[in-house]
This record gives sequence, structure tokens and C-alpha cells, in this order.
Amino acid sequence: MIIQKIRQSQPLVHCITNYVVANFTANGLLAVGASPVMADELEEVKEMVALADALLLNIGTINTRTYESMIVAGKEANRKGIPVVLDPVGVGATSFRQTVAFNILEHVKIALIRCNIGELAALGQSDSWQVKGVDSGSGELDVIATAKSLALKYDCLVVVTGVKDVITDGSRVIKITGGNRQITEVTGTGCLLGALTAAVFTLEGDKVNNLQQLLASYKEIAEVASEKADGLGSFQIELLNQLNQYSMER
Repeated sequence: MIIQKIRQSQPLVHCITNYVVANFTANGLLAVGASPVMADELEEVKEMVALADALLLNIGTINTRTYESMIVAGKEANRKGIPVVLDPVGVGATSFRQTVAFNILEHVKIALIRCNIGELAALGQSDSWQVKGVDSGSGELDVIATAKSLALKYDCLVVVTGVKDVITDGSRVIKITGGNRQITEVTGTGCLLGALTAAVFTLEGDKVNNLQQLLASYKEIAEVASEKADGLGSFQIELLNQLNQYSMER
């Protein structure tokens, strides 16, 4: 199982992420045996990312300082051959977020974009989708065609999460069903998944197949966590418990 391989590999994942989810993301990575570091100070990110196995750029609470740090860290990761995952949280909500995301895509070679449908629509510059803050929103979008186009444009993999997850490299398309709606009601579950994709990107093997296994496992873990939890608070804790258990026992 791919989550077990993360524990065996113990990658160091450098996360420049949003402060709403930093603690949960770090605990989630620790639960599967990865090593998180949450460093976003401009003066140290170049050194820090050089020590890492993967870099996550999450724009959930982006500001001008962390944006600059992301560019510096991203370029250094490219220079060192370290995979970079972009999580463009709420990119469609404001023009500032759009500018940041597109500038990152222009100046940093991204290995994977992990987004929801609303974020995909914004990156694909669709005018038929209405965002709602950092939530997915609603509208009409050809998810597969847009994801494939984005993957080809930036020469990267694209993961679109939702009721049905989609993975594409611009040619292959894989869909994953399952999961539980409670995972959408707890802050940070998508952001944690972005960090886990970064950890998976450090492993050997076909990247698309590895990501497919991760997304399928994450949906299964959400189902089990929901069955064991008494409510949303305990669901978040149970999600970490199940991640930990899956990493050791399966």
C-alpha cells in the first residue's frame, strides 16, 4: 500500500502552507511516517528546501511575504530536482490569488497541481463557474478536458478532488470514487491531501499509479473515520488515527 511506503521512505516534506491548517498538515504527515517542516521565512527557505525531498506550496492564506518565499523555495527546489506540488487554495476568489498562482506556475516548474473543481475552473480561466470564497463553488465545467489542458500547458500532473477524484497527465485519465462527505466539513483535509501527494511524489514507481493508490486510500480512510467518529471533532482525530493505522498495518 502506498501510504505504508511513505512510512518506509520517511520523506522530509517542506510545506509553505496556510496557517489555518499548518498543525493538522504536520500531524497528518507525521501520522504516516513523513517528516514535516513548516518554514516560510524568506531568509531560510532556500536552505531548508535543499534539505527536503518534496516541496508543497499552498496559497490558502497567501501574503506578499510568503509569496516571495514560495518563489525562492520553488526555484531552489527546481535547481535541486526536488518535486514541487502547488495547492492553489481559493485561487478564483480574488485577483491577487490568481496573480500569485499564475506567477508561481510561470516561474516554478510544478510537478503536480492539486485542486478542487472551482480552483481548476479558475486556473483554466473558465467564466462559467462561480466560486464561493475558498470553497469549490458551483457552475458548469468539463473537468476532464480542463484538467488535461492544464496538465499539458504546464507539463505536470493534475489532481482534481471532489465526489469523484480525477488524475491526469494530459493523456491518461483516472477517476476515483468513494469517500465520505464529512471530509469536506473539516478544515484542512484537502490541504493535508496536498501534502500527502508531495510525500508520494518522492516514491519510486509510476507517479499516476502512486497517486491513484493514495486517493483511493484517502477516500477509504474517510469512510472508516466517519464510521468510528461521533461527530466532526472526533472525525478529524479519527482521520489521523486511520492514516497512522493504514501506514503501519496494511
